[in-house]
Amino acid sequence: MTTKILMVCLGNICRSPLAEGILRSKLSNDYIVDSAGTGSWHVGQPPDKRSVLTAKNYNLDITHLRGRHFSKKDFQEFDYIYVMDNQNYKDVIAQAQNNTDKAKVQLILDEIFPGERVDVPDPYYGQQDGFEKVYHMLDKACDSIAQKLLKK
Repeated sequence: MTTKILMVCLGNICRSPLAEGILRSKLSNDYIVDSAGTGSWHVGQPPDKRSVLTAKNYNLDITHLRGRHFSKKDFQEFDYIYVMDNQNYKDVIAQAQNNTDKAKVQLILDEIFPGERVDVPDPYYGQQDGFEKVYHMLDKACDSIAQKLLKK
């Protein structure tokens, strides 16, 4: 059975596409990694140019990704749902149908800061260096996720 992982942020154009690209690079094709946003403003749009540039600087190509809106169906579709911040967590959990759904949802930075409920800052309104900082946070978290998945 294929393991499916979903990365979720607000608009699905900055953090979650970066997280998707990073985790995909660390796993084989036996895993499916996708991303979505809790907001629908950017559905169908490519990732932010600054996310694309940051990914490219680390030999990742996320230009083919397109924004999509998180939906209740994602709970049935995915085994793990990693959210970028506490507000995304609340928004996703609010759509959960049961405890099984809720158990799939985790703050991504809990991987490197267990129990501290640390947010991945949204770099959208900042400069390129904010995307770099986010990349490094997500890279560490995705290393941890990949190691756990590969041990199973």
